[in-house]
Amino acid sequence: MPDRDTVIASVPTGLWVGGEQVPAVDGRTFPVFDPADGQVLTEVAAAGSADGARALDAAVKAQPEWAATPARERAEILRRAWELVIGRRDDFALLMTLEMGKPLAESYGEVDYGAEFLRWFAEEAVRINGRYLPSPSGKGRILVTREPVGPTLAITPWNFPLAMGTRKIAPALAAGCTVLVKPAAETPLTMLLLGRVLVDAGVPPGVVSILPTTDAAGLTGPLIADTRLRKLTFTGSTGVGKALLEKASQRVLRTSMELGGNAPFVVFADADLDAAVDGAMAAKMRNNGEACTAANRFHVDNTVRAEFTAKLTERMRSLRMGPGHHNGVEVGPLISEKQRASVDALVRDAVERGAVVHTGGASEPGSGYFYPPTVLSDVPADARILREEVFGPVAAITGFDGEAAGVAVANNTEFGLAAYIYTRDLERALRVGAALESGMVGINRGVISDVAAPFGGIKESGLGREAGTEGIEEYLEVKYLALP
Repeated sequence: MPDRDTVIASVPTGLWVGGEQVPAVDGRTFPVFDPADGQVLTEVAAAGSADGARALDAAVKAQPEWAATPARERAEILRRAWELVIGRRDDFALLMTLEMGKPLAESYGEVDYGAEFLRWFAEEAVRINGRYLPSPSGKGRILVTREPVGPTLAITPWNFPLAMGTRKIAPALAAGCTVLVKPAAETPLTMLLLGRVLVDAGVPPGVVSILPTTDAAGLTGPLIADTRLRKLTFTGSTGVGKALLEKASQRVLRTSMELGGNAPFVVFADADLDAAVDGAMAAKMRNNGEACTAANRFHVDNTVRAEFTAKLTERMRSLRMGPGHHNGVEVGPLISEKQRASVDALVRDAVERGAVVHTGGASEPGSGYFYPPTVLSDVPADARILREEVFGPVAAITGFDGEAAGVAVANNTEFGLAAYIYTRDLERALRVGAALESGMVGINRGVISDVAAPFGGIKESGLGREAGTEGIEEYLEVKYLALP
């Protein structure tokens, strides 16, 4: 494992524009904090509107040549980037743990997962296809092609600092688009290190720019309004996504949105309860619970609810909490004091309304933004925690009677990103899977993200899909050529 100070010292701290590190035009910087102790890790350049303009200038200039670059060459660059990320696996993992807080084992998992998007879309780059056919009327021929959308603005969140970037950057580059990336202000270091890797892999100047900032609206507003920008892709909260969609609508700017979730975890009476608890731990506690796919609402058939609650409580109570880079730690700090306060407020609201605390339930004093793994049962229907995204290590359990009631309570939300069901009955699994209003459904599985599968939601959880064979389509325009 590399030394903490050595890794921090190796991270670029300027903006990536035109293939090189540059300071912000106005010279501003901002600090990046370690959520385990609140200490400053380092300072990075803070991009403003002038920096966004010069990055878009570079992207527009580079776009024609990058689009004309043979697909095989783009694929080889992405393949080299994958190799370089894996080659610096230790550095990326420690860096993510330091700036985001997740346990080191989870950071290693994200390195592998995030890097895999580079390899997957290296393979997809050479499979962009079209079609040719005679018109059914006999009057001419039809040629359909796919072309890169063009300069793209990618806005990424803090909870998966590497994977949320590569899931957007890789398909954009594979399709032939230039990209401007605005990483979250809480976790810019991982993306800045990825910028170094992309340059080393051979990405030409201007094709990728990375613009950390604490003034997101000041940076992105002018970019979205600029007619040269052709695509906006965003991962984050539904509220921010709606605001961005409103701005994008003024230009009919092409968008893809991966927004908030409130995933139900439905356990039917015939489920294997031990397997269900294993799945619940994975679905709830991955990434400290700070994931849009995290199981928020645990709806358990009343005939097995008490047993499930007891087993889950035992598992949650046994987790070791501490700084993510310490040996044996399974739960790290939350990203900020604001996030910890938000989780605490949801728990307090539920308890005040009658919920029962089985373990956890209150943060402990001390440095760092820690919140203990928490299990609540008998959560009333009007509790905020059943309606709002938790983004923390809290499992809220409610009961239901019968399949129809389980489906109805699972669908009782404006969100529709992920859902989980546990049952031994294959017919029920398929029936309920079809009935759930969600873009992704895990059947007897607590982790569903897969580079080869389409990721995305319905209702207020987003538009479009990332990953899978569908992911590259978000960065391609369809063109029809009418031939004689």
